[in-house]
Amino acid sequence: MKNIIITGTSRGIGYELALQFADAGHNVLAISRKIPQAFIENHNISCLGIDLTSGNGFEQVKDFIESAWHKVDIVIHNAGALLLKPFADITADEFEYIYKVNVFGVVALNRVVLPYMQQGAHVVTISSMGGVQGTVKFSGLSAYSSSKGAVITLSELLAEEYKEQGIAFNVLALGAVNTEMLQEAFPGYQAPLSPKQMSDYIFNFALTGNTYFNGKVLQVSSTTP
Repeated sequence: MKNIIITGTSRGIGYELALQFADAGHNVLAISRKIPQAFIENHNISCLGIDLTSGNGFEQVKDFIESAWHKVDIVIHNAGALLLKPFADITADEFEYIYKVNVFGVVALNRVVLPYMQQGAHVVTISSMGGVQGTVKFSGLSAYSSSKGAVITLSELLAEEYKEQGIAFNVLALGAVNTEMLQEAFPGYQAPLSPKQMSDYIFNFALTGNTYFNGKVLQVSSTTP
């Protein structure tokens, strides 16, 4: 039984992951602004309604770990914000918001959780193919894709810093998944994979991927681009 923290669990991949880990008997701390009813009814899922753009909520995470778990085995940084807009039209506040969710939220949660992680622990950050150097880039995603590139480099660096402690950091750079967030940005586009299909892959990788990888970026996409 593992203690697993997942962000961005109100819908999509994060929602499916929380239920999948809980159904497998693991303890889940689901972090999102909205708490799904299905989580309240699941005795393996604890919920914190936290806005990752605000620093106030992370103290709640620390308090929960100290009072309920005392250690954390897996963190999955799944929360994300997407903005489709020409670079010239993006305001400074909009650009900053994307980075607050996609980058600074990852940094802040890592700071809180790492003291409670031991040898064999695994930090998985969900990035995007758009953040991988040399891949096809799409107009209008300058804030989103550059933020996803930032967490790739962050994870590579943290893997080096924490390798002596036996804590692994890996990144999954996802291709298109048919989530609500994707549909909101690209109405009518049908991605090849459903959130449940992608959660199946992430579920297994989070549990076993650190045996084979550390400081790596795995491209998880069934299409090119």
